[in-house]
Amino acid sequence: MKKIKLNVKTKSKSYPIIIGKNIIQKISNILKLNDINFEKILIIADTKVPKKKLNILKKKIICKKIIIHSFNSSEKNKNLKSINLILNKLFKYNFNRNDCILSFGGGITGDVSGFVASIFKRGLKFINIPTTLLAQVDSSIGGKTGVNNRYGKNLIGSFLQPDLVVSDINLLSSLPKRELICGYGEILKHSIISDVKNFKYLKKNFSKILKLKTPFIEKAIADSCKIKRKIVQKDEKEKNIRKILNLGHTFAHAYEATLSYSKKLNHGEAVILGIISSAKFSLENNILIKKDYKKIINHISHLKIPLNLNFYFKKKDINSIIKYMLSDKKNNSSKINLILIKKIGKVILNLKFDQSKIKKFLSKELIN
Repeated sequence: MKKIKLNVKTKSKSYPIIIGKNIIQKISNILKLNDINFEKILIIADTKVPKKKLNILKKKIICKKIIIHSFNSSEKNKNLKSINLILNKLFKYNFNRNDCILSFGGGITGDVSGFVASIFKRGLKFINIPTTLLAQVDSSIGGKTGVNNRYGKNLIGSFLQPDLVVSDINLLSSLPKRELICGYGEILKHSIISDVKNFKYLKKNFSKILKLKTPFIEKAIADSCKIKRKIVQKDEKEKNIRKILNLGHTFAHAYEATLSYSKKLNHGEAVILGIISSAKFSLENNILIKKDYKKIINHISHLKIPLNLNFYFKKKDINSIIKYMLSDKKNNSSKINLILIKKIGKVILNLKFDQSKIKKFLSKELIN
């Protein structure tokens, strides 16, 4: 299958997303074709990515100086301390605004790299080569960057559209199935917010997608990118419609934070749990019809991950979950702002609920 090229055009910047197999081998040519030039590059390399892949990338980039910064990606390391270490390296090697940062890793690495690129001397060139399915279908597109603090997830950040996104399917081959399922959670989210046709395609082909079969994996990634591109082009800074991309995330981020970002629940799994919670809450509030609710839950059940909140939480955790939901970026009052599902292909924005209503919902879910 030939490589796929999608162009993203926002008010602040236009850039290409290149999707294909074995394309980091051609990175020098891709940079040349897209007129991206620099003398120095800092590659922020996720330590989870095989060294062999990093060595291929290093050999294929042509410039005066390549510096590697190894980053142990985790939600706990996604903080200002990590940002400062990278900034110091940029100062040490005298980077200027015509130089470049390249993220080579998953979504956390991309968020950290993009944030540094946005604040160092008010902006460096930024290339994102996402190495996880989740990053390829979601976080590498749209320009959101940021880090966590003790009040919650991604509360310190900026918007910086990349200059280039390169999604190499071959980079996914070393991922465990758990990581692929995490990426699939975002693909599923995109299908729920966009079009019943996309949802049906996933329902029919999800096992082939998770096995990285061609052309199913390429189509799933490209379709997700197209959905996100369409929304980001309409609302780059998340003032209105872009909020639909957060379906399930108000619950998800609170679940992650309550577990102190432990390995028991990673981001993609939390998003899947958040979609389930949003679907159930939508059903209970007479927003989502039972037929579509069952379709969503039945599809998720095929992923074979623990789907019951009781597996992760106890009733004593409810206050902590509510606290983190209240600190979510979308909230601007004492109520909790949720995106809920009307039907597959249509969601509703900016629905505000009292804490007591969410507590009651969680109490029913957590019977222990």
